Amino acid sequence: MDGVHLIICLLWACVNVCECDLAMFGEVSSPQYPDPYPADLQKQWDLEVPQGFQIQLTFNHLDIEPSPNCYYDSVSVVSDRKVLGKFCGQNSTDRFHPGDKPILAPGNRLQLLFLTDDSNHESHLGFSAFYQAVDTDECSSSSVGIDPPCSQICLNTLGSFLCACQHGYTLQPDTRTCILECGGGLHSELEGSISSPGYPDTSPLNLDCVYNISVQPGFMITLNFSQNFHIERVDIQGSTCLFHWLQVSVPGEDTKKYCGEKSPGVLKTKSHFVQLKYHTDRYGESRGWSLRYTTERVRCPDPGSVTNGAVTPNFPQYLYRDYIHVRCNPGYKLMRGDIEISRFKSICQSNGQWNVPLPECKIIDCGAPKPLLNGNFTFISGERNEYQSVIEYQCNKPYYRFGDTPKVRYKCAVNRKWVEENNNDVIPPCYPVCGMNTEDLSAGRVFGGKPARLGEIPWQLFHKSSTRGGASLISDYWALTAAHVVDGYESKNMTWLGGIINALNETPVTIKTEKIIIHPNYKKVGRDGRSSDYNNDIALMKMSAMVPLGPNIRPVCLPKKTDEAVKEGMMGTVSGFGVFNWTVSNVLRYGHVQVYSLKSCDRGGLPVSDNMFCAGDDVQGIDSCRGDSGGPLFFPMLGDGTEDHHYVVRGIVSWGPKCAKKIYKGYYTKVQNYLDWIEETMANN
Repeated sequence: MDGVHLIICLLWACVNVCECDLAMFGEVSSPQYPDPYPADLQKQWDLEVPQGFQIQLTFNHLDIEPSPNCYYDSVSVVSDRKVLGKFCGQNSTDRFHPGDKPILAPGNRLQLLFLTDDSNHESHLGFSAFYQAVDTDECSSSSVGIDPPCSQICLNTLGSFLCACQHGYTLQPDTRTCILECGGGLHSELEGSISSPGYPDTSPLNLDCVYNISVQPGFMITLNFSQNFHIERVDIQGSTCLFHWLQVSVPGEDTKKYCGEKSPGVLKTKSHFVQLKYHTDRYGESRGWSLRYTTERVRCPDPGSVTNGAVTPNFPQYLYRDYIHVRCNPGYKLMRGDIEISRFKSICQSNGQWNVPLPECKIIDCGAPKPLLNGNFTFISGERNEYQSVIEYQCNKPYYRFGDTPKVRYKCAVNRKWVEENNNDVIPPCYPVCGMNTEDLSAGRVFGGKPARLGEIPWQLFHKSSTRGGASLISDYWALTAAHVVDGYESKNMTWLGGIINALNETPVTIKTEKIIIHPNYKKVGRDGRSSDYNNDIALMKMSAMVPLGPNIRPVCLPKKTDEAVKEGMMGTVSGFGVFNWTVSNVLRYGHVQVYSLKSCDRGGLPVSDNMFCAGDDVQGIDSCRGDSGGPLFFPMLGDGTEDHHYVVRGIVSWGPKCAKKIYKGYYTKVQNYLDWIEETMANN
């Protein structure tokens, strides 16, 4: 037999220990089979299958020299020192031939013993056999050494057996013996069956059985007794259930006893714990009882409803472990007292109460609307910034306005933002209204021209320190001037005056520069004192604070790229605090001038470029002069129907040969040539 053998030696005493996995079947044959077996041979095979099985042997072929009682040659099958058969012969008809009938050993072991004498004259082949494990039916056999093996019920299994007990009895630790068990211990499953010992047979006498049904809190037990109910009933002086009875106990309720032949039927206990006590004395007869118990979940009250919200799911009734959510309608928020919560869930508890009371759904608010620089808002509908309230933004008129929209409206939305109809929450900025004045300009001249009135030229800025000059306010932060006016001041802060028509005014709007940016292609005045050629004579100034716009200080408009270019014959207005009657003027003056062709203005002198145009007056000698540099030359432009006119700065006072000479004209920087540079510089700074 195959296996691993270990030799363990202690004090010269050796034990052969086989660590073998026993096979369930196998084959065995005589030496040299299918060739003839040798003479004078004694060979033994020990065959074994696992415990719990019998070993069965079947000869596939047997050809052993026949003789009376198999005297010469033989094969013997032995089990537990008992010979099950001794075989020889050639044919199944021979007396000592086994044929094909299996040989079943009573246990799981047997031995094969093959004996031959000193001759094998006819060359017999020997034998071939197959052995296998056969399941033992221990329940009908005494092979296990116990008769019967179980005291009540025997269950045969593959390779072994199991003992079981009749109802009301319990298997003991020896796994074979059954004794009466009264009570059945604890029943904790959510449903089950219980019956009296031996039911439906007569109950044993002298019983005190206790059955506890205890399920988890949140479930209620219902007892459903079968109609086959019989407990001995004896009435003595109005008392019943004296000697045999079934007692049902529920916490918090009176104990009840039952006897007789009428079944208690269905008992709803409304408890998760019930105790049953079954009692019989030493006399009388009760055939007992049987019940099936079930459970149902504890019920919670209807949670109710929430104003401006919904309770889900909507069940006809709510039971233990059911849960609910509350979702508010759009525009409302979940509130527990004064605290907002992101979600709500409440669970039906084992005591039949919800673990958390319902919240409220309160209307959301979007908070205070964003302030609008140079504008304000008013409520059109709603209040306290609540959901679906509507506000309207307006820019401060008449000095600011939105781009092409006079006003914009925003609604408090579900996302708690003030948004437009397209859900945009970005408020457009208020842009200064440009080119408007409060006084109509009348004819006049700069050099010896007409004094301006307050509000006539509100975009005029004035720098009265050296170098004296002018500038045009083009927004509430930026001004436009000539490069040669601010040349050398790039790293300094200049102070400009606005909102005045008299340089001696003691309460002007004082404006300080934060940045001065000269056009990069302007040829600055060198250290040798050589002048610029005034090409690209343009500069931008960013103010350190927003200029407070009003009736006397407002920006002038820039031309558009699509506007008609400045051409000969166009009439514009030039203004400034320059020389008047050959002395510096403290009064803002203006005059109307005409655009001439560059060719007609040329009298020799500095080179003229396409970045310039010339203007003046051949009749009255109206002209700009020293001190007016950097100031505006502006032209009227028709409005959009809501305003009368607005003015566009097209030129910057740059240079000229002589002042107020009819044959000479002044030269102006052509603003329209620099619109890209102006836009880019303002955006980047």
